Amino acid sequence: MLRALITLTLLAGVLAGCGNDTEAAPAPGPARTTGSPTTAPTAYDRYVALGDSYTAGPLIPPTDTSTACLRSAVNYPALVAQAMPGTELTDVSCSGADTQDMTAAQRGMTGSVPPQFDALRKDTDLVTIGLGGNDGGLFGTLLGRCTQLRASDPTGSPCVAELGGRLDPTLERTEHSLVQVVAGVRRHAPRARILLVGYPQIVPASGTCADLPLADGDYAFARQINHELTEAVEDAADEADAEYVDVWAPSAGHDICADDPWINGRITSADRALAYHPLAVEQQHVAQLVLDVLASDR
Repeated sequence: MLRALITLTLLAGVLAGCGNDTEAAPAPGPARTTGSPTTAPTAYDRYVALGDSYTAGPLIPPTDTSTACLRSAVNYPALVAQAMPGTELTDVSCSGADTQDMTAAQRGMTGSVPPQFDALRKDTDLVTIGLGGNDGGLFGTLLGRCTQLRASDPTGSPCVAELGGRLDPTLERTEHSLVQVVAGVRRHAPRARILLVGYPQIVPASGTCADLPLADGDYAFARQINHELTEAVEDAADEADAEYVDVWAPSAGHDICADDPWINGRITSADRALAYHPLAVEQQHVAQLVLDVLASDR
């Protein structure tokens, strides 16, 4: 999700060879998958997964390191497709993507990635959308800038002082943009069942921890933005008449600071996950949540 964190990871050389091909684009073919979601709805013929890094699952092994998309072969789209034998998955989710990257090329250190809508076809019959956190640099600002500000006032709330109220217009624009994304999917794939997938709880409801190094008074603000982003996705689904997959409620007690976290902390690990991004267990749970929605009638 966080463009700055992804850029830092690549610059640090965590992924050897990730930027060798300046024109590399993500391979959109069906993923090889592992895992065992328990719900098996009726298979769909052609499933397209659109999204950012909370869909791509960067650095969850095995990860495709040939592009900056850093898409895991065991992210939730791959697990959903595995649970529906006969369903062909085209996963074009990409780390750093925002809603504009649905219709325009996504540009970064390793070249240009085609618009995600290019994967949609008239016969696409299932689409999941996991987007919003990168719009307006929302989470990059929240986690990147706010963790930097901690040094200036560790026991205060320097992030609130600098950003309080400034992110509200970004959240409003994000909701509107997601409504437009759903409308665009319908134009390209009029038969598709469309699911908007929300975000998990990243910031704890109380307490602090070294894995999320915010100033003591900024945790509540960061959690508020985390929650309001999720509400923006849900409101967009309601306005656009798409189905919503609630990840917020099921992820309670699994934030970065929890004893059983679903989200990685501040340390990037090439065999675990990118900093501040989903762990494998989170993707497994999200896959099940998607399958639960698909198994139900609209």
